[in-house]
Amino acid sequence: MSSEVVVFPKENITEELVRKLIAGQFPHWAHLPVRRVAVDGWDNRTFRLGEELSVRLPSAAAYADQVQKEQRWLPRLAPLLPLPIPEPVAMGEPGEGYPWHWSVYRWREGEIAERAKIADLRSLAVDVAQFLAALQRIDPTGGPLPGAQNFFRGGNLAVYDGEMREALNSMEGKIDTRAAWEVWEAALAAKWSGPEVWVHGDVSASNLLVQNGRLNAVIDFGCSCVGDPACDTVIAWTFFEGESREAFIANLPVNESTWARGRGWALWKALITLAPNIDSNLAAAEQPFRVVEALIADHQQLRPDGPNPPLAV
Repeated sequence: MSSEVVVFPKENITEELVRKLIAGQFPHWAHLPVRRVAVDGWDNRTFRLGEELSVRLPSAAAYADQVQKEQRWLPRLAPLLPLPIPEPVAMGEPGEGYPWHWSVYRWREGEIAERAKIADLRSLAVDVAQFLAALQRIDPTGGPLPGAQNFFRGGNLAVYDGEMREALNSMEGKIDTRAAWEVWEAALAAKWSGPEVWVHGDVSASNLLVQNGRLNAVIDFGCSCVGDPACDTVIAWTFFEGESREAFIANLPVNESTWARGRGWALWKALITLAPNIDSNLAAAEQPFRVVEALIADHQQLRPDGPNPPLAV
């Protein structure tokens, strides 16, 4: 089997391509209009198909394996969760020059979560935590394991140690690197020994859909797996703050070592964004800089071990 990496330019994933794929493989939908969604992700390109369906195509080879995983597992997870998740309707084959499998989903109503659109951020934090708690209770038997295909979410944080050290070394004099090192070293030392659980893998505001100010659906399970749930805590620092952060932590039943690893995941994510922008793009640097400060403040507050530790803000 060839190890050649298949490349398909993202700019070639267009409405016209989707129309051709639909017409060739699902002609019963060929009459439906195709429209690119206004807010899209990085891993996939998403199009609305008529009023009730959406089409999602991986934007690079690194994301291609996620299609079959979602097709297999999302129908099994959905009945056990308190909120809607993507519902696969069909899986498309490579065609029209496009090299990977792709998906047709049921359209989910809602807008990407933004603080200005949320009536009660604390309630949303509770809803997200309770959704993740329900996900963790689902039997993980036979579920997909962490690895390169999901960027090691749910796996060992140490896989990013080299990248993290490079980022921290580049930040000398720009952040409190000594304190940041402490957060990172504590995360690496907080070894995971619990049972494997289902992990979403990318719990971010862009994967939460809100409607009428309330959480309406959780989307994009491309990084999902069964493993360590620490990576699913990152939103505590990247989106929530104050009372909403406290509510999220109080309603997510994981112990302090998991929060320590979660701080490591959040620090890694913040620093790989902050490092290339801090000298050239202050607007892009502002949010990850605030995340780094919050993580350091949180780590420096001694907290007892337990499922619902208090949080410094």
